This record gives sequence, C-alpha cells and structure tokens, in this order.
Amino acid sequence: MKITKLPNVFLAAMPVLKTLEAGGFEAYFVGGSVRDVLLGRHIHDVDIATSAYPEEVKELFEKSIDTGIKHGTVTVLYQGESYEITTFRTESGYQDFRRPDHVTFVQNLDEDLKRRDFTINALAMNTDGEIIDLFVGLADLKHKLIKAVGDPEQRFHEDALRMMRAVRFMSQLKFSLEEKTEQAIADHHQLLKKISVERIRDEFVKMGLGADARAAFQIFLDTQLSEEVPDFAGKKEQLAVFPKLQFSPTMETSLWSIIIILLGMQDNQIGKFMRDWKNSNAMTEEVERIVNFFDIMSSHTPTDYELFEVGKKTLLNTIDVAHILGQPVDSNALVDRYLALPIKNNSELAIDGRFLIKKGIKPGPQLGELLTKIKKAVINGDLDNTEEAIAEFLEKQ
Repeated sequence: MKITKLPNVFLAAMPVLKTLEAGGFEAYFVGGSVRDVLLGRHIHDVDIATSAYPEEVKELFEKSIDTGIKHGTVTVLYQGESYEITTFRTESGYQDFRRPDHVTFVQNLDEDLKRRDFTINALAMNTDGEIIDLFVGLADLKHKLIKAVGDPEQRFHEDALRMMRAVRFMSQLKFSLEEKTEQAIADHHQLLKKISVERIRDEFVKMGLGADARAAFQIFLDTQLSEEVPDFAGKKEQLAVFPKLQFSPTMETSLWSIIIILLGMQDNQIGKFMRDWKNSNAMTEEVERIVNFFDIMSSHTPTDYELFEVGKKTLLNTIDVAHILGQPVDSNALVDRYLALPIKNNSELAIDGRFLIKKGIKPGPQLGELLTKIKKAVINGDLDNTEEAIAEFLEKQ
C-alpha cells in the first residue's frame, strides 16, 4: 500500500528521513502517526526509526538533544521543529513490568516492529509513502480491531500499561478488542498494580473521554482492570452504570464527577479519592463543586443565592453531568435565572467589609454574617445594589 498525498507534518519531516538515507542508513516513519494518516485522523507529531546508531544520527544533524540516548533516542532540531529519532532496537528483562532492563540496537526494521504493542501501531512508512506491514496491521485497521503484536501475554508482561492502552485505543478509535488480547488482559489484569497511578490515570482519562468510552469502559470492567486501580476494587456493580449512560462525557471534570456520583461518595471522601488518582487541587475543587451542586439540583430547585454561589462555570459543568446521567433538569431556565441575577460575584457587590467597619460593625463573625445577609437581599431582589440603599438597610438592622 502506498500513500500518495501526505499531510504537511510528514512533508516537513521528510528531509530528516532523506538525510538519514543519504548517510547510508534506513529510516522510516513509525507508530501512531502512520496509523492515524491511514485513518484520516489529525496528526500532532511523527516518530522516526532508523538503522543509524545515536552517535551516527548526531553526526548527520547540526542540532540534537540526547533525550533518551541510553535507549537509542535522539531529538533532532530541524527548521524550528523537533523530531525524535530512535535506533532500531529489541528489548528484554522487564522486571518492573514497564521499562526494559536491556535495550539492544539492531539493524533490522522487522526486529524493531516486533516489540511494538498492537498491530495497528506496528506499521512503518518509507520516504516513498509505502506502508510496511509485517503483522497484518492494515487488515486490523480495516476490521477496526485492537490486537497485540505476537503473543499478547508476553506484550503485557513487558509493559502492563499496554492493557490500559488497549481499552484507551478502543475508546478513541471506536475499535473492538481482539479475543485473545482481551483474554490475556483478563488473565493478567493484576499486573496493572505494578504501574504508577499517574500513568494509569492518563490512560483512564483518555479512555473515559473517547468517542466510544462506554463500550471501552465495559471491557475495563469485564477484564477486571477496574479492580487494580485506586478505589475501584469491589465497586463493579456501581461502575456498571457507566456503559449504560445516555452518552459519554467530553470534559475531564464531568468524567470524575460522574464516577464519584456513581460510587455514591460522601463529601468528605471526594478529596481523598481525587488525591488517590493524583489529580490536581484545581481539578479536585471543581469536581467537589460539581458533585455538591448536582446534589442540590437533585433534591430541589436551586435558589438564586445557590446559583450565585456556584457560579456560571460550575453551573454549566453540573448541567452537563446531569444530562449525561439522565437527570431531568431545565438547563435553559437555570442559565436564564443565573444571567438575570443582579450580581454574579462578590466583587460586583456595591460594598465590602471595609464599608461595614466604617459603619461601626466590628470585624468578626457578625460582620461576615451581615455581609452574607446583604448579599442575599441583593440577589433576591429585595435590596438595590447601591451604597445608599445598603446603608439604609443597615440602619434597620
């Protein structure tokens, strides 16, 4: 098979391959970029594999960085772009089930492609646009199939994160999982415990936000991968609702909020859960706000003050979560009510604590309570948002 019309990202990198070839070496585009050009997907960057050793690569280019020279990778800087160039290699001795203990440089593309994870990622392309397919990857692309290269058990023992990558690719590409590959995951799901939470989290989020997240999540549960990730063990019944949702989440805050709601977590459990998954403080705080406001919307029609307190961003995020979960909510009415509020944040209030102190109110809890009372009166339309009206209001207190 030959690609006659290449995207610009390949054309820009083509002189790098030709420089390697002019030096007497083999060079190919490999991996995800080749897969994605065949699928018509957007390509962010390209990876290059070559028979040249790292030192030979460096001699051919003026600017390079030893980003991973121990494992054969040199980053070449060419016309304002950076390209990772990796020497053909084989790997062995995966004691941590993630990184190889030994890397051996080889001069054969076939040996290099054998170490790849899935057949659709074991494709290469030369400077003529010809596709090199040694593991029936083109057929698997056609049949929309995620299948391990060679023996799936061996692939997952080499790198246990590949099990999460399998369900992630399912979700992102809307592909199915090949039977033997799925069985190998089910048989060896416990290996995922060897992988850092940060790496699992990245794959989990990509899976959860993919085009076919619900189908992939079902395999995530069926193969028991869910038993090996933070706080999911023994929660299969609650999580089984996810594949039955109306549609998949498209925002990370929605994904985490939905998971927390399905797990039925209390307010004081959310922070620990989010930390266990190595989420940022900002992500955690927004998810806590969404889950809390979802509870409010589920129990009663929010008051104007509750709309003010939650803010537009969290309001819209919570509406998104409610729709995904099939919770009836009049989103237009809620948004219209929010937009009609006299003030949208504390800075828009005509007065602040200093104003009250000047009026003789001593700093302390009483001042905070009075400020909240004034804010509520303004938001409810019972008090004009002016210093004069608020001063008059204070005289009656």
